[in-house]
Amino acid sequence: MIYLDAGTTYSKLITVDEEFDSNYLVKQESNKNYYIIPSSEINKRTINIKKACGHMANADENEIIALANGCKSYIDSDATILDLGSRDAKWIRFKNNKFHDMDWNTSCASSTGATVEMLLKFYNLKREDLEFNDDKFAVTCGIFGLEKIMDDIANGSDAKSAIAKFVHGIAYNAWSFAKKPKKIYLSGGFCENKCFVDSLKNYCSVITLGRFILCEGLINSDKELLHV
Repeated sequence: MIYLDAGTTYSKLITVDEEFDSNYLVKQESNKNYYIIPSSEINKRTINIKKACGHMANADENEIIALANGCKSYIDSDATILDLGSRDAKWIRFKNNKFHDMDWNTSCASSTGATVEMLLKFYNLKREDLEFNDDKFAVTCGIFGLEKIMDDIANGSDAKSAIAKFVHGIAYNAWSFAKKPKKIYLSGGFCENKCFVDSLKNYCSVITLGRFILCEGLINSDKELLHV
């Protein structure tokens, strides 16, 4: 069985009792295999998908529900979970182990992750090159942030510093969007961006959940249906 979270840039797959493509294998746990594959490759392949969510899939599974089902075993009874990807941001909040509130933003968080990836490629940098910067750009989405970055570099800043300020701005916006909680459980590709995580820690405590929470939510919804 294959469970797919088809993101804009990268897709995440978990297979149960079967294998996919070893070139994209990230880890193995018991009878599960975890893969990250460029989304451009998804449409080139014939994949027998059990359940799917995400922008790049013909999916009928809701991402918010998948996020909620996936994070249950990792969070406290009162928790805010933020999922931040290439083109959107969404968060959910639990109180006393019950769903309490949520929001999903496809506008001001648009292209944040994708923009960081493009900037790193343009300046021949890796995300590991970025370090937390006390300064931040007051921008609400990746597109408007480009002007700030270009101006900063033109004024003598190096690319690493300018992009780090942009990443700090994304972190501040994400925290504000989630209503400024004291702790955030972070899901999505930004879990692997230390500069972002360190920037977010400037405002709240952060626990990273990784990139497969939505896939795990799809699996957990199957378990509930089967009463496993």
